[in-house]
Parts: sequence; C-alpha cells; structure tokens
Amino acid sequence: MSSYETIHIEKRGAVDWLTLNRPESLNAISTQMVTELRDYFGGLAEDESVRIVVMRGAGRAFCAGLDIKQAGDREDNPFGGGMGFQGYLAEVYIRMRRCPQPIVALVQGAACGGGFSFVLAADIRIAGKSAKMNAAFIRLGLSACDMGSSYFLPRLVGTSLASELMLTGRFIHADRALATGLVSEVVEDNELETAAQPYIDEMLATSPMGLRLTKEGLSIAIDAAGLEATMAIENRNQLMCSRTEDFKEGMNAFLEKRQPVYSNR
Repeated sequence: MSSYETIHIEKRGAVDWLTLNRPESLNAISTQMVTELRDYFGGLAEDESVRIVVMRGAGRAFCAGLDIKQAGDREDNPFGGGMGFQGYLAEVYIRMRRCPQPIVALVQGAACGGGFSFVLAADIRIAGKSAKMNAAFIRLGLSACDMGSSYFLPRLVGTSLASELMLTGRFIHADRALATGLVSEVVEDNELETAAQPYIDEMLATSPMGLRLTKEGLSIAIDAAGLEATMAIENRNQLMCSRTEDFKEGMNAFLEKRQPVYSNR
C-alpha cells in the first residue's frame, strides 16, 4: 500500500515510528487499521532499510481494542462462525512476531483487548504513568484467550499473574507492570519518546544480522523442545554471523577500542 490512513509511519533513518492514528476513538481497531497493519508488518521481512520499529498511539491512549461500534455494524460479524475477521486480525500479531525487526511499544493510557496484545507482541515495552492494560475480551462475554494473549502473557509474567489478569479482565497499571517485568521502564507520558532513544541507540550499535537473528533466536528458544534444540539454533546463527564482514569489523573495533561501523555485509 502506498499510503495509510489509520496508521502513520515516520521514517527516522533506520527506525520506523509507527503511530496508531485514530485518536478520536482512542485508536480502536477498525477493519481498515487491520488491513494497513497487515500490509506494513508483512512487508518488513524484505525491507533491510528498517532495523527497528517503534509502535505508539496518537492522543491519550495506546489502543482501546476492537472498535465495537464498527464491529456491531459489520455484516460479517467477527464473533460469528468461521474465522472471518477473527483470523484476519490475528494475522497482525503473527506478522509482528515474524518480522525480523525488534518492536518497541510506547504505552500511554488504555491498551485493552487487541490493543493489549499489540503491547504483548512487541519486544521491548515502555509505559507512561497513565498506562493501564487489560485482556478486555472476557468482559464482553468472550474468552480472554484471544489475539495471542494466552501465549504471550504467561511467557512474560508467569502463569499466576496471567491467570489473574485473564480470568478477571482487571487492569494492570504502570507501576505493577514494571514490578512484574511486563514493561522495562515507567516514565511520564511526555517522556516516552525520550525514554525509547537509549534502547534504539544501543540496538542500532549492533550488527544488522546479529540483531535480526537475536530476535529470531529468542522467539524460537521460547518454544524449543529443550537445550539441544535451542543450542542448534544458536550454533546456526553464530556460524552465519561469523562469516560476515560485520563480524570482522566488530572484532577489530573491539581490539582497537572504538565503535564498530557495520555495513550489513
């Protein structure tokens, strides 16, 4: 797609700043937003010019979840038979995890339901003090197991807290999210962009292949059958990296006590 309407992509060098851009509805998820997010994240695998994605919401919320009003007006009800819209939206989270670029989520205000799952599908999460997140699905007569929440949440915070949040639909606020390891940092809402910069700078200081394969390796290791399976992926990734010019540059820079200059070769 040549242009988007419900999301805004600002390119800052090798970093894409993706803003959910429906502030009048607290960035609720519409069909058009799903189409645009599927297109954007689906194209990242082939785009070596983008090394990091920063995901945030315009206005006072990150994402309030599914646009219930639009869902009610939709003829192909997403909660009806077959996969329909359910599977269409679910693919966004799969593409977020599949893309080789690390995703940094900056969360202010509400991140509910599918919006919460956007946060969970990211790699690094920073919360503003106003952040409040919940698996809202269960409060709508649905199961709380939706949009990858039952996969992501227990892996991030453990089964006990995940069970509490998903069985009750209660909110987790910024301070508790920090204490339980769900987010890396809590700052004032207006400092989120500044807080993200050190993470971005440190990731950009790594080799492009090393960064991509680290995200891939972590994702595989979470579900690996055991130590041997995990180490097989690690060995494969290290062999791939060790045969690059960037590895030679990294070693030389270390010995010469300078910052490496990587060329993605």
